[in-house]
Amino acid sequence: MRIGLICPYSLTIPGGVQGQVLGLARMLRSSGHPTRVLGPCDGPPPDAGVTPLGNSLPTAANGSMAPIAPDVSCALRTIRALRDEEFDVIHLHEPLAPGPTTTALFLAAAPMVGTFHAAGGSLAYDVMNRGVRWLNRRLDRSFAVSEDAAAMASASLGGEYEILFNGVEVHRSREVAPWPTEGPTVFFIGRHEPRKGLTVLLDAMSHLPANVRLWVAGDGPETEALRSRVAGDGRISWLGRISDEERTARIRGADVFCTPSLRGESFGVVLLEGMACDTPVVASDIPGYSKVARGGLDALLVPPDDAAALGTAMDKVLRNPDLAARLVASGRTRAEEFSMRRLADRYIEAYEDVVA
Repeated sequence: MRIGLICPYSLTIPGGVQGQVLGLARMLRSSGHPTRVLGPCDGPPPDAGVTPLGNSLPTAANGSMAPIAPDVSCALRTIRALRDEEFDVIHLHEPLAPGPTTTALFLAAAPMVGTFHAAGGSLAYDVMNRGVRWLNRRLDRSFAVSEDAAAMASASLGGEYEILFNGVEVHRSREVAPWPTEGPTVFFIGRHEPRKGLTVLLDAMSHLPANVRLWVAGDGPETEALRSRVAGDGRISWLGRISDEERTARIRGADVFCTPSLRGESFGVVLLEGMACDTPVVASDIPGYSKVARGGLDALLVPPDDAAALGTAMDKVLRNPDLAARLVASGRTRAEEFSMRRLADRYIEAYEDVVA
Protein backbone atom coordinates (compact mmCIF):
# COMPACT_ATOMS: atom_id res chain seq x y z
CA MET A 1 0.00 0.00 0.00
CA ARG A 2 1.05 3.55 -0.66
CA ILE A 3 0.19 5.44 2.53
CA GLY A 4 -0.18 9.16 3.11
CA LEU A 5 -0.07 10.60 6.65
CA ILE A 6 -1.30 14.17 7.00
CA CYS A 7 -0.47 16.34 10.01
CA PRO A 8 -2.07 19.78 10.51
CA TYR A 9 0.77 21.01 12.78
CA SER A 10 4.20 22.21 11.70
CA LEU A 11 6.49 19.20 11.52
CA THR A 12 9.56 21.31 12.33
CA ILE A 13 8.12 22.38 15.71
CA PRO A 14 8.26 19.71 18.45
CA GLY A 15 4.86 18.40 19.48
CA GLY A 16 3.09 15.22 20.50
CA VAL A 17 1.05 14.79 17.33
CA GLN A 18 4.02 15.60 15.10
CA GLY A 19 6.17 13.04 16.90
CA GLN A 20 3.50 10.37 16.52
CA VAL A 21 3.10 11.03 12.80
CA LEU A 22 6.82 10.95 12.03
CA GLY A 23 7.42 7.87 14.22
CA LEU A 24 4.48 6.00 12.67
CA ALA A 25 5.75 6.82 9.18
CA ARG A 26 9.18 5.36 9.99
CA MET A 27 7.60 2.17 11.28
CA LEU A 28 5.27 1.82 8.28
CA ARG A 29 8.22 2.18 5.91
CA SER A 30 10.13 -0.48 7.85
CA SER A 31 7.13 -2.78 7.24
CA GLY A 32 7.53 -2.33 3.49
CA HIS A 33 4.79 0.24 2.87
CA PRO A 34 5.85 3.37 0.92
CA THR A 35 4.76 6.23 3.19
CA ARG A 36 4.89 10.02 2.88
CA VAL A 37 4.04 12.63 5.47
CA LEU A 38 2.29 15.83 4.41
CA GLY A 39 2.31 18.83 6.72
CA PRO A 40 3.40 22.44 7.27
CA CYS A 41 7.14 23.00 7.81
CA ASP A 42 8.76 26.16 9.15
CA GLY A 43 12.16 25.34 7.73
CA PRO A 44 13.76 22.28 6.13
CA PRO A 45 11.63 19.10 6.42
CA PRO A 46 12.70 16.95 9.39
CA ASP A 47 12.65 13.75 7.33
CA ALA A 48 13.30 12.75 3.72
CA GLY A 49 9.80 11.29 3.59
CA VAL A 50 8.09 14.63 4.32
CA THR A 51 6.32 16.80 1.75
CA PRO A 52 6.29 20.39 3.14
CA LEU A 53 3.09 22.35 2.66
CA GLY A 54 4.31 25.83 3.67
CA ASN A 55 4.77 27.77 6.89
CA SER A 56 2.46 27.64 9.90
CA LEU A 57 0.53 30.31 11.76
CA PRO A 58 0.47 30.00 15.60
CA THR A 59 -3.18 29.77 16.68
CA ALA A 60 -4.71 29.50 20.16
CA ALA A 61 -6.16 26.01 20.76
CA ASN A 62 -6.81 23.80 23.81
CA GLY A 63 -4.98 26.17 26.16
CA SER A 64 -1.92 26.20 23.92
CA MET A 65 -0.66 27.63 20.62
CA ALA A 66 -1.07 25.28 17.67
CA PRO A 67 1.24 25.84 14.64
CA ILE A 68 -1.35 25.24 11.91
CA ALA A 69 -1.58 26.35 8.26
CA PRO A 70 -5.19 27.26 7.32
CA ASP A 71 -4.14 29.47 4.35
CA VAL A 72 -5.01 29.05 0.69
CA SER A 73 -1.43 28.34 -0.39
CA CYS A 74 -1.26 25.35 1.98
CA ALA A 75 -4.57 24.07 0.63
CA LEU A 76 -3.28 24.30 -2.95
CA ARG A 77 -0.07 22.45 -2.05
CA THR A 78 -2.15 19.77 -0.30
CA ILE A 79 -4.34 19.30 -3.38
CA ARG A 80 -1.28 19.04 -5.61
CA ALA A 81 0.40 16.49 -3.34
CA LEU A 82 -2.74 14.35 -3.12
CA ARG A 83 -3.01 14.35 -6.89
CA ASP A 84 0.68 13.56 -7.50
CA GLU A 85 1.14 10.87 -4.84
CA GLU A 86 -1.94 8.75 -5.67
CA PHE A 87 -2.15 7.25 -2.19
CA ASP A 88 -4.00 3.98 -1.63
CA VAL A 89 -5.07 5.18 1.81
CA ILE A 90 -4.80 8.50 3.68
CA HIS A 91 -4.42 8.77 7.45
CA LEU A 92 -5.46 12.13 8.92
CA HIS A 93 -4.23 13.13 12.38
CA GLU A 94 -6.58 15.66 14.03
CA PRO A 95 -8.79 15.40 10.93
CA LEU A 96 -10.83 18.53 11.64
CA ALA A 97 -8.02 20.91 12.56
CA PRO A 98 -7.97 23.81 10.06
CA GLY A 99 -5.47 23.22 7.28
CA PRO A 100 -4.35 20.24 5.19
CA THR A 101 -6.41 17.60 7.01
CA THR A 102 -9.71 19.38 6.35
CA THR A 103 -8.61 20.05 2.76
CA ALA A 104 -8.09 16.31 2.33
CA LEU A 105 -11.50 15.58 3.86
CA PHE A 106 -13.13 17.81 1.29
CA LEU A 107 -11.24 16.64 -1.78
CA ALA A 108 -9.37 13.34 -1.37
CA ALA A 109 -10.71 10.38 -3.34
CA ALA A 110 -8.78 7.65 -1.52
CA PRO A 111 -10.12 5.81 1.56
CA MET A 112 -9.45 7.78 4.74
CA VAL A 113 -8.66 6.91 8.36
CA GLY A 114 -8.71 9.56 11.09
CA THR A 115 -7.07 9.76 14.52
CA PHE A 116 -8.30 12.26 17.11
CA HIS A 117 -5.70 13.36 19.68
CA ALA A 118 -7.17 16.39 21.50
CA ALA A 119 -9.15 16.36 24.73
CA GLY A 120 -10.78 19.06 26.83
CA GLY A 121 -13.14 20.74 24.37
CA SER A 122 -12.85 22.42 20.97
CA LEU A 123 -14.35 25.80 20.12
CA ALA A 124 -14.01 25.03 16.40
CA TYR A 125 -16.03 21.82 16.74
CA ASP A 126 -18.75 23.62 18.70
CA VAL A 127 -19.01 26.72 16.50
CA MET A 128 -18.95 24.80 13.21
CA ASN A 129 -20.89 21.85 14.54
CA ARG A 130 -23.04 20.97 11.53
CA GLY A 131 -20.23 21.45 9.02
CA VAL A 132 -17.66 19.40 10.87
CA ARG A 133 -20.16 16.62 11.54
CA TRP A 134 -20.60 16.30 7.78
CA LEU A 135 -16.84 16.28 7.22
CA ASN A 136 -16.36 13.69 9.95
CA ARG A 137 -18.65 11.29 8.09
CA ARG A 138 -16.13 11.28 5.23
CA LEU A 139 -13.82 9.11 7.33
CA ASP A 140 -13.96 5.35 6.73
CA ARG A 141 -12.53 4.55 10.20
CA SER A 142 -12.20 6.84 13.22
CA PHE A 143 -9.75 6.35 16.09
CA ALA A 144 -8.96 8.27 19.28
CA VAL A 145 -5.77 8.10 21.33
CA SER A 146 -7.59 7.96 24.68
CA GLU A 147 -11.02 7.71 26.27
CA ASP A 148 -10.92 11.47 26.89
CA ALA A 149 -10.18 12.21 23.24
CA ALA A 150 -12.95 9.84 22.14
CA ALA A 151 -15.44 11.47 24.53
CA MET A 152 -14.62 14.95 23.23
CA ALA A 153 -14.96 13.91 19.59
CA SER A 154 -18.18 11.99 20.21
CA ALA A 155 -19.78 14.85 22.16
CA SER A 156 -18.97 17.40 19.46
CA LEU A 157 -19.21 15.31 16.32
CA GLY A 158 -21.20 12.19 17.09
CA GLY A 159 -20.13 8.79 15.82
CA GLU A 160 -18.05 6.00 17.33
CA TYR A 161 -14.30 5.97 17.92
CA GLU A 162 -11.97 3.04 18.41
CA ILE A 163 -9.39 3.62 21.13
CA LEU A 164 -5.87 3.11 19.82
CA PHE A 165 -3.24 4.54 22.12
CA ASN A 166 -0.19 6.46 20.96
CA GLY A 167 3.06 4.59 20.48
CA VAL A 168 6.70 5.05 21.38
CA GLU A 169 9.77 3.97 19.39
CA VAL A 170 11.25 1.84 22.15
CA HIS A 171 14.27 0.37 20.40
CA ARG A 172 15.17 3.63 18.67
CA SER A 173 15.18 5.37 22.05
CA ARG A 174 17.73 2.93 23.48
CA GLU A 175 20.14 3.28 20.56
CA VAL A 176 21.04 6.86 21.60
CA ALA A 177 23.93 7.40 24.02
CA PRO A 178 22.98 9.16 27.29
CA TRP A 179 23.90 12.85 27.55
CA PRO A 180 26.72 13.35 30.12
CA THR A 181 25.80 14.95 33.45
CA GLU A 182 27.68 16.75 36.22
CA GLY A 183 25.67 15.38 39.13
CA PRO A 184 22.03 14.53 39.91
CA THR A 185 19.98 15.94 37.03
CA VAL A 186 16.28 16.49 36.30
CA PHE A 187 15.07 16.99 32.71
CA PHE A 188 11.97 18.86 31.50
CA ILE A 189 10.84 19.37 27.91
CA GLY A 190 7.68 21.05 26.72
CA ARG A 191 6.13 24.30 25.65
CA HIS A 192 6.60 27.02 28.27
CA GLU A 193 2.95 27.79 28.96
CA PRO A 194 0.81 27.51 32.10
CA ARG A 195 -0.73 24.09 31.46
CA LYS A 196 2.67 22.37 31.15
CA GLY A 197 3.49 23.15 34.80
CA LEU A 198 7.06 24.42 34.37
CA THR A 199 6.39 27.08 37.01
CA VAL A 200 5.60 24.32 39.50
CA LEU A 201 8.81 22.48 38.65
CA LEU A 202 10.91 25.62 39.13
CA ASP A 203 9.28 26.14 42.54
CA ALA A 204 9.95 22.48 43.38
CA MET A 205 13.69 23.05 42.96
CA SER A 206 13.69 24.75 46.37
CA HIS A 207 12.79 21.36 47.87
CA LEU A 208 15.82 19.62 46.31
CA PRO A 209 19.47 19.54 47.44
CA ALA A 210 21.77 22.27 46.15
CA ASN A 211 23.72 19.85 43.92
CA VAL A 212 20.67 18.90 41.80
CA ARG A 213 20.68 20.41 38.31
CA LEU A 214 17.70 21.05 36.04
CA TRP A 215 17.75 20.95 32.24
CA VAL A 216 14.85 22.91 30.72
CA ALA A 217 14.21 22.34 27.00
CA GLY A 218 11.63 24.02 24.78
CA ASP A 219 10.30 27.58 24.71
CA GLY A 220 7.01 29.45 24.74
CA PRO A 221 5.19 32.55 25.95
CA GLU A 222 6.41 32.17 29.54
CA THR A 223 10.09 31.61 28.76
CA GLU A 224 11.45 35.09 29.44
CA ALA A 225 9.34 35.67 32.55
CA LEU A 226 10.38 32.33 34.05
CA ARG A 227 14.04 32.84 33.22
CA SER A 228 13.94 36.24 34.90
CA ARG A 229 12.24 34.72 37.92
CA VAL A 230 15.09 32.25 38.53
CA ALA A 231 17.90 34.42 37.20
CA GLY A 232 21.12 33.70 39.01
CA ASP A 233 20.27 30.09 39.82
CA GLY A 234 23.23 28.31 38.26
CA ARG A 235 21.60 24.91 38.72
CA ILE A 236 19.14 25.59 35.88
CA SER A 237 20.20 25.28 32.22
CA TRP A 238 17.85 26.74 29.59
CA LEU A 239 18.36 24.74 26.42
CA GLY A 240 15.75 26.19 24.06
CA ARG A 241 14.50 24.01 21.25
CA ILE A 242 16.55 20.88 20.77
CA SER A 243 16.65 18.11 18.15
CA ASP A 244 14.85 14.82 18.62
CA GLU A 245 18.19 13.04 19.04
CA GLU A 246 19.33 15.46 21.75
CA ARG A 247 15.92 15.16 23.42
CA THR A 248 16.35 11.39 23.65
CA ALA A 249 19.97 11.69 24.81
CA ARG A 250 18.97 14.17 27.53
CA ILE A 251 16.17 11.93 28.77
CA ARG A 252 18.55 8.97 28.89
CA GLY A 253 21.21 10.99 30.69
CA ALA A 254 18.92 12.51 33.31
CA ASP A 255 18.33 10.92 36.71
CA VAL A 256 14.67 12.03 36.70
CA PHE A 257 12.40 12.89 33.78
CA CYS A 258 9.77 15.30 35.13
CA THR A 259 6.43 16.03 33.42
CA PRO A 260 4.44 18.34 35.73
CA SER A 261 1.53 19.22 33.41
CA LEU A 262 -1.61 20.61 35.04
CA ARG A 263 -4.30 19.69 32.49
CA GLY A 264 -5.13 19.24 28.80
CA GLU A 265 -3.13 16.04 28.19
CA SER A 266 -5.24 13.41 26.45
CA PHE A 267 -2.53 10.74 26.50
CA GLY A 268 0.81 10.68 28.31
CA VAL A 269 3.08 9.56 25.50
CA VAL A 270 5.79 11.79 26.96
CA LEU A 271 5.84 9.50 30.03
CA LEU A 272 6.31 6.49 27.77
CA GLU A 273 9.25 8.23 26.13
CA GLY A 274 10.89 8.52 29.53
CA MET A 275 10.20 4.87 30.31
CA ALA A 276 11.54 3.78 26.92
CA CYS A 277 14.76 5.65 27.71
CA ASP A 278 15.18 3.73 31.00
CA THR A 279 14.81 6.92 33.08
CA PRO A 280 12.68 7.23 36.26
CA VAL A 281 9.60 9.37 35.64
CA VAL A 282 7.97 11.78 38.09
CA ALA A 283 4.71 13.27 36.79
CA SER A 284 1.45 14.95 37.71
CA ASP A 285 -1.44 12.68 38.61
CA ILE A 286 -3.79 13.89 35.86
CA PRO A 287 -6.13 11.63 33.83
CA GLY A 288 -4.05 11.61 30.64
CA TYR A 289 -0.98 10.51 32.61
CA SER A 290 -2.51 8.09 35.11
CA LYS A 291 -3.97 6.05 32.24
CA VAL A 292 -0.43 5.45 31.00
CA ALA A 293 1.66 5.16 34.16
CA ARG A 294 0.67 3.12 37.19
CA GLY A 295 1.55 5.27 40.17
CA GLY A 296 4.31 3.78 42.29
CA LEU A 297 5.09 1.13 39.67
CA ASP A 298 5.98 2.80 36.36
CA ALA A 299 6.34 6.35 37.72
CA LEU A 300 5.79 8.46 40.80
CA LEU A 301 2.59 10.50 40.36
CA VAL A 302 1.89 13.55 42.52
CA PRO A 303 -1.03 15.98 42.81
CA PRO A 304 -0.85 18.61 40.05
CA ASP A 305 0.22 22.15 40.95
CA ASP A 306 1.87 21.01 44.20
CA ALA A 307 5.52 22.08 44.17
CA ALA A 308 6.28 20.56 47.58
CA ALA A 309 4.91 17.14 46.60
CA LEU A 310 6.75 17.28 43.27
CA GLY A 311 10.04 18.16 44.95
CA THR A 312 9.61 15.43 47.56
CA ALA A 313 8.95 12.79 44.90
CA MET A 314 11.97 13.78 42.83
CA ASP A 315 14.17 13.85 45.93
CA LYS A 316 12.95 10.36 46.86
CA VAL A 317 13.99 8.99 43.47
CA LEU A 318 17.35 10.76 43.53
CA ARG A 319 18.20 9.48 47.03
CA ASN A 320 16.96 5.91 46.58
CA PRO A 321 18.75 3.92 43.83
CA ASP A 322 16.62 0.84 44.53
CA LEU A 323 13.40 2.82 43.94
CA ALA A 324 14.84 4.32 40.76
CA ALA A 325 15.79 0.84 39.51
CA ARG A 326 12.31 -0.53 40.22
CA LEU A 327 10.66 2.36 38.36
CA VAL A 328 12.99 1.85 35.39
CA ALA A 329 12.34 -1.90 35.20
CA SER A 330 8.56 -1.54 35.42
CA GLY A 331 8.58 1.43 33.05
CA ARG A 332 10.57 -0.49 30.46
CA THR A 333 7.94 -3.24 30.43
CA ARG A 334 5.13 -0.69 30.30
CA ALA A 335 6.69 1.11 27.33
CA GLU A 336 6.91 -2.16 25.40
CA GLU A 337 3.13 -2.49 25.73
CA PHE A 338 2.78 0.79 23.80
CA SER A 339 5.49 0.21 21.21
CA MET A 340 5.20 1.97 17.85
CA ARG A 341 5.62 -1.45 16.21
CA ARG A 342 2.37 -2.67 17.75
CA LEU A 343 0.61 0.58 16.86
CA ALA A 344 1.75 0.40 13.23
CA ASP A 345 0.54 -3.19 12.92
CA ARG A 346 -2.89 -2.17 14.20
CA TYR A 347 -3.11 0.71 11.76
CA ILE A 348 -1.98 -1.49 8.86
CA GLU A 349 -4.93 -3.78 9.61
CA ALA A 350 -7.25 -0.74 9.50
CA TYR A 351 -5.73 0.47 6.23
CA GLU A 352 -6.18 -2.93 4.61
CA ASP A 353 -9.77 -3.00 5.81
CA VAL A 354 -10.76 0.37 4.33
CA VAL A 355 -8.87 -0.27 1.09
CA ALA A 356 -10.67 -3.59 0.69
